[in-house]
Amino acid sequence: MTTHRVAILALDGVTPLDLAIPAQIFNARPETPYETTVCGLGPKVATTAGFSLDTEGGLDHVRAADTVIVPGYEPGSEPLVRPTDEVLDALAQARDQGRRVVSICTGAFALAAAGVLDGLHATTHWLHIDELERDFPSVTVDRDVLYVDEGDVLTSAGVCCGIDLCLHLVRRDLGAIVANRIARGLVAAPHRDGGQAQYVPAPVAEAGQTSLSETRGWALGRLDEPLTLRALARHAGVSPRTFMRRFAAETGTTPLQWLLGARLGKARELLETTDHSVDQVARDCGLGTAANLRLHFRRTLDTTPTAYRRTFTR
Repeated sequence: MTTHRVAILALDGVTPLDLAIPAQIFNARPETPYETTVCGLGPKVATTAGFSLDTEGGLDHVRAADTVIVPGYEPGSEPLVRPTDEVLDALAQARDQGRRVVSICTGAFALAAAGVLDGLHATTHWLHIDELERDFPSVTVDRDVLYVDEGDVLTSAGVCCGIDLCLHLVRRDLGAIVANRIARGLVAAPHRDGGQAQYVPAPVAEAGQTSLSETRGWALGRLDEPLTLRALARHAGVSPRTFMRRFAAETGTTPLQWLLGARLGKARELLETTDHSVDQVARDCGLGTAANLRLHFRRTLDTTPTAYRRTFTR
């Protein structure tokens, strides 16, 4: 595989977790082509946690990278401090040259200030959504999503949503099998659709309740079977209305949307790892027919099952 250079641009006041996420996910592995460099304006960058980080490269690495990632930063003032013109020029140049430009959390403000997000949809941490919308009217801000994929420009919501976005990029680059393997190493969900809500007001079960994770695991082992809301609720031992409410609170999405994402994920793995016909794959993942599978692949991935298999079968 051709080496894919990733530059993580750490600005002053970088959030350590925002930086650690892409550094971990795009770490070099035998099955991945990534070569990752943490970059900054100087040899050290201050973080929000009170310690400094050593950087490996400068803006020259940013200009030469295939993917540029700007983690969230909080310089300690409102509004967020505008990066230097030198940084903004490097980001604009990367965009103009067709590089992939990505932000995690408040890193979107740097992309917006560089003009990278002009005319595009984008998101950021829910605490700063109003500020992004007010300060950059040329950007269409999506409030209730985990991440936004605009092709070569991608933005994520707050902090841990960066995991979802980075795994999404690996999935785009190398397929579902590699992305799922990395997710398992992180003990992270292998796939959360970008359209899910980023801010879940009550992610923890109320007193006396138990998590629905057991029911989700039960469903994942039966994706080829008809799985109705009533069947899921029955397995969880609650009413359908209670199941809907608690499921949304835990996952930020509906049971049916979650099932669709799980079935598409299984379809992608089957296409990568077996020579089963498209009809068989559709039946095995619970989408019924090849026509239905093609419809959802076109809507979700903008491709066909056959083209996906051709791209990611190695």
